[in-house]
Amino acid sequence: MPLALNVNGAVCPLPEDLDPSTPLLWVLRDTLGLVGTKYGCGQGLCGACTVHLNGQPMRSCVLPVAAAAGSRITTIEGLDPAGAHPVQKAWCELDVPQCGYCQAGQIMSAAALLAKNAAPDDAAIDAAMAGNLCRCGTYLRIREGIKRASALAAGGKEAVS
Repeated sequence: MPLALNVNGAVCPLPEDLDPSTPLLWVLRDTLGLVGTKYGCGQGLCGACTVHLNGQPMRSCVLPVAAAAGSRITTIEGLDPAGAHPVQKAWCELDVPQCGYCQAGQIMSAAALLAKNAAPDDAAIDAAMAGNLCRCGTYLRIREGIKRASALAAGGKEAVS
């Protein structure tokens, strides 16, 4: 029986010959053409491949596609296609990315954090983001971006220090 995925609110049937142990990352990128989710380490250690599975951040490079079937999957493309999610807006407003490669995973982890904790302090941010690596070292801008997204989600317009 062929697998189907619920990705960004759409049911996506998968090819019958797809190996169910194929990592979700490769199905998203190669089969479905959703290339916003990035390959980093292939071991679930860097966070570049982070997607939401039923609202929880997951590393798609180590998650077999069969384990994701029947779940709601959200990729960076589905977070807010118009870029209006508070995290996306804050990232743009504060120029958070440098090279940008890790940022889709950073944004997905930050959005999951804010869905659970609308006003995280530095310790909560650092704990939630610890599994996302940034070669450029933009960690302080990422933290400020999360604080700004929190303020935007709360309707605030004030600058974040």
